[in-house]
Amino acid sequence: MKRIINTTLIVIAPIFVTAQSKYQYAMDREVFNVCAMIFTVGLFMIFILSIINRIMDYRLKNKIVEKGIPENLVSSILQTSPKENRNINIKWFSLLMGISLGLLIVYNTLPLGIHSLAIIAFCVATSFLGYYFFLKQSEK
Repeated sequence: MKRIINTTLIVIAPIFVTAQSKYQYAMDREVFNVCAMIFTVGLFMIFILSIINRIMDYRLKNKIVEKGIPENLVSSILQTSPKENRNINIKWFSLLMGISLGLLIVYNTLPLGIHSLAIIAFCVATSFLGYYFFLKQSEK
């Protein structure tokens, strides 16, 4: 474990000790507006989907009650797994860390191009792979 940490620090150290700063230019206002708009639309869509999901669950429960289905069958159908609810935060953390790492790498490898999309896609895929390994490890 120490060897991994030392190797990571040695690889990252030149970034912090550069004599000249390459971060002299600020983020363009239009780029910020586009990113903020995408984030806002994404949050709005997640909100709409969660409302639709709750409405459909409510309708399903009403139909089950109206039909008079036996209690043991109802409990097996409507039972939610507490493991899924517990890991949702880890999934979102993993996804947002992958996106932010991808954007950080893209910012450091300007100019923007098709390689930027490949970098972000690779970082997001890596974050999902990490989440998959986390789920596999937590099942044990």
